[in-house]
This record gives sequence, C-alpha cells and structure tokens, in this order.
Amino acid sequence: MRIYIKVSPRSSKNEVIKISDGEYRVKLTAPPVDGEANKKLVEILAEHFGVSKSAVNIVGGKSARTKIVDIL
Repeated sequence: MRIYIKVSPRSSKNEVIKISDGEYRVKLTAPPVDGEANKKLVEILAEHFGVSKSAVNIVGGKSARTKIVDIL
C-alpha cells in the first residue's frame, strides 16, 4: 500500500491523523535533524498499521515534509 504523509516535526505528541484514503498527517516529537524524524515516523507508522518496522519504507521525500511511504 502506498500512502502520502504530511509530517509535522517537533510537535507536542506523536499522532497519526487520517485525512482521506491514502493520505495522512503525522505529528512527531522528534526534530528533523540527522534523520531522527524519519526514524520516528517509521516507528509510529509500523505501530499504527500493525506491521514490523522493516515493512515501512520511505520512497520519496526523505528530506521534505511531504513523504511517499510504502507499507508492505
């Protein structure tokens, strides 16, 4: 499944909000430094969708706020 994510780093809490089918907003407490936000995003999405972290792959937008993510 391919989804589109709008990331908000340095939020007060970690949260996944569904906007529409295949489109989500994710709030992260991690800062966007040295890939910390991406690591936290993978953890949060794996927990939300009930899959392992290795099943979550960021395929686009690694350094942008809008990301394309494949979940296997």
